[in-house]
Amino acid sequence: MKKITDSVYSVGAVDWDRRLFDSLIPLPDGTTYNAYLVHGSEKTALLDTVDLAFADMFLASLEEVSRIDYVISHHAEQDHSGAIPLVLSRFPEAKIVVTAKAKGLLMDLMRLPEDAFIVVADGDSISLGEKTLTFIHTPWVHWPETMVSYLVEDKILFSCDFFGSHIASSDLFVTDQCRVHEAAKRYFAEIMLPFRIIIAKNMDKLADYDIHMIAPSHGQIYDQPGWIMDSYAEWVSALPKNLVALPFVSMHGSTRRMVDHLGSALSKRDVGVELFNLAVTDIGKLAMSLVDAGSIVLGAPTVLAGPHPLAAHAAFLANALRPKARFLSIIGSYGWGGKTVEILAGMIPNLKVEVLEPVLCKGLPKKDTLAALDGLADSIATKHRESGFGI
Repeated sequence: MKKITDSVYSVGAVDWDRRLFDSLIPLPDGTTYNAYLVHGSEKTALLDTVDLAFADMFLASLEEVSRIDYVISHHAEQDHSGAIPLVLSRFPEAKIVVTAKAKGLLMDLMRLPEDAFIVVADGDSISLGEKTLTFIHTPWVHWPETMVSYLVEDKILFSCDFFGSHIASSDLFVTDQCRVHEAAKRYFAEIMLPFRIIIAKNMDKLADYDIHMIAPSHGQIYDQPGWIMDSYAEWVSALPKNLVALPFVSMHGSTRRMVDHLGSALSKRDVGVELFNLAVTDIGKLAMSLVDAGSIVLGAPTVLAGPHPLAAHAAFLANALRPKARFLSIIGSYGWGGKTVEILAGMIPNLKVEVLEPVLCKGLPKKDTLAALDGLADSIATKHRESGFGI
């Protein structure tokens, strides 16, 4: 248990070893499962719990707590809710405070009884005696049932996944803003980018509150929260940057030559470009680039008459994340034929993009292929300039 203020304590757990989340998302820096205890003069509230794998550590941090009246469950996903049944076993008088949608999910996921819940509407409050928690519904951050809590007297926002970052650290508060900024952007890119328009509306709701501190459910606490809120405002904005995200894979070097040529051509035209070799890349880095990119160019060789599976995976990821890119193209080499462009185009129905003329070549790229790549670079530079994309 670590003290945040005279009435607020951190009671979560640090997972130094975790390297994959949801069997999908890379965690290069581990993570934390943050939970918080708020003491009022009359009642005590526990805000979220931890992943079940860390339940023993979590319950040990509550050994000196004699009573919990409320368990505030901001989000039903198991890394936050996993230890709720154990908390109720130790504190049977506690009630779980949730949104209506969270109640149903927790009954399904945790097999909790219906009479264990108190459902709160958007804007409702609960008094702990001299401390007041106000609940703000924030759907699709990043599930439909999510909410956040605002401790009125201390001006603390308990934001759950909102503003979170996967960093294992013994530091309670942010000590390295650059490191946390990158981790928070990765976190946003991997789970929140598809919902950025709704998240922008949720941020507008937070503007009504005087927030001096943000305590998320993953990562460190922001005791100077302005910069992370400004970062989110940029990430959810409609206008992308003058940047091309270029994920690619190359089997025998032909597609790689095309990628290198296009990357150089874009740079000469003052267009930013980020290359991601899908055979070795951290997919989280690609997701971060998609937060900003104005264009996506996919480098895909043809194998078995279609796109290389790694290129198909990148297309599937981009379609799922729904980035704000406005333009897309495909480049790559083939041996005798195939339907690479048609297959990839069919995999991205969620992307509201203008498709620029693909550049494909048979075997090694020749002068006409390189000239076509220069033409693609010209087209991208012109489109970005006309669209007003910033660097």
